Amino acid sequence: MRLFLLMFLLLLCHGKPYRPIDVKDVMNIHDIMMRDFEDDDDDDDDDDDDDDYDNDIIDCPRDCECSLRVVRCSDRALGQVPDKIPEDTVMLDLQNNYISEIKENDFKGLKNLYALFLLSNEITKIHPQAFRDMTKLKLLYLSYNLLTEVPANLPKGILELRLSDNNINRIKKDAFKGLTSLQVLEMTANPITNGGIELGAFDGMSTFFLRIAEARLTAVPKDLPTSLIDLNLDYNKITKVEVEDFYRYKKLQRLGLEFNQIKFVENGSFASIPNIREIRLDNNRLKRVPPGLNSLKYLQVLLLHANKISSVGVNDFCPVDARAKKSFYTGISLFANPVRHWQIQPVTFRCVSSRGIHVGNRRK
Repeated sequence: MRLFLLMFLLLLCHGKPYRPIDVKDVMNIHDIMMRDFEDDDDDDDDDDDDDDYDNDIIDCPRDCECSLRVVRCSDRALGQVPDKIPEDTVMLDLQNNYISEIKENDFKGLKNLYALFLLSNEITKIHPQAFRDMTKLKLLYLSYNLLTEVPANLPKGILELRLSDNNINRIKKDAFKGLTSLQVLEMTANPITNGGIELGAFDGMSTFFLRIAEARLTAVPKDLPTSLIDLNLDYNKITKVEVEDFYRYKKLQRLGLEFNQIKFVENGSFASIPNIREIRLDNNRLKRVPPGLNSLKYLQVLLLHANKISSVGVNDFCPVDARAKKSFYTGISLFANPVRHWQIQPVTFRCVSSRGIHVGNRRK
């Protein structure tokens, strides 16, 4: 159940350009979410549930639609958070409005809130105590706003936090402290540089999925959460990969470095991530296959297309003893490189499953 939820959230993370979150899609898994949700009213009978439904309609904020503890106020040209949001609200949709500030008492008393959608507003300021009552909040979407820093005092139980397409250029120390339940952190399209990530910015937190794409990174950050399973740093300005880059991230299984400016991968750079399953290095400036790939026993997907690789060695991908490879490759891409398929020895792909190789150059 939790795995299903995580996969759903990961799919949403790759939505680009901005597409409104369809609350109905979230409601399709609403029952699944609610099984993990500790409702204080579990002992209420059916009559009480009917009364709650009627009260939702009666107490619905102006310019909003309410049903089954879901309050929808999207696309209403609102300049502020509506008053008198029912305290039993579980999902609150405020996306695509003109809200510029979240005040201290805007969400006062919303102790049952599970999901809060604030995408595509004009938010520049969030009061440090705005989320104080949200002890059950799991999904917080703040993408496509004008925030310049990570909001303070985020609810500790959040599963997914989306901060893409803001103006965040600095992540302060302890910005995410206490977020030990976080599964997905999406920070794409913010002007973050390596110098803008303060030492200790990710201390006291854990997350499985992190994406800092379309930023201004020139190197792999060295101080990210050690719990990472999926790290995505695509569409940056990273020029090389060094031995110490992944030393902290020993649980890493998927690594995205595509669409950077990487010319060089230092030998031994991947030695500290022995469980890696997928590496994406396509659309860079590599002149050779990165060293050390043949020692990765579980690597299955390797994307190297659209580089400048002119030759491939027989042991670049596979160990000398093929039995040392625990999982065969299911996909290796080398197209759009100077190397020609007839220049590569067939034995080079001895640990690749059938139909798992894409070498042919694309014609323009």
